Amino acid sequence: AIAGLKRMDMDSCATAVLDWDEMLPAVAQGAIGVQCRSDDERSLKYINALNHPETHACVNCERAFLEALDGNCKTPIAGQARIIDGKIVFRGLIAMPDGSLKYTTEATGEVEDAKEIGRKAGEKLKAEAGDKFFEMMVEMSPQQVLGQITK
Repeated sequence: AIAGLKRMDMDSCATAVLDWDEMLPAVAQGAIGVQCRSDDERSLKYINALNHPETHACVNCERAFLEALDGNCKTPIAGQARIIDGKIVFRGLIAMPDGSLKYTTEATGEVEDAKEIGRKAGEKLKAEAGDKFFEMMVEMSPQQVLGQITK
């Protein structure tokens, strides 16, 4: 959000900029994905020139985490990968929509193992939380959450 405020010369309106240690974003938050047909050589040439390999590795790690958890845009799953000192460092979180229960994980490894690191992190949380957690997470409607928040 701060990037948008800066572009509009409104960054002085920001009351706080949250650090990585304070809040994890949604998976692949802020990354831009470009898609084209696999046989479109001309477009692929341009797209490959735009690719940022480090960001691509981080997004692959995060998306593998989300996939391992069968996540979607309605499930409270957060994750962020970064490359620090040549290693990929991943942090992930799953939570009940009302915040009453959450599970976290951290993993570090080689950049070329990004997808595997994300997948294993997701599988770890899935095992820790158990099937009941995911059933409850999906069943909890936004209305139930709002009802609990406003009580």
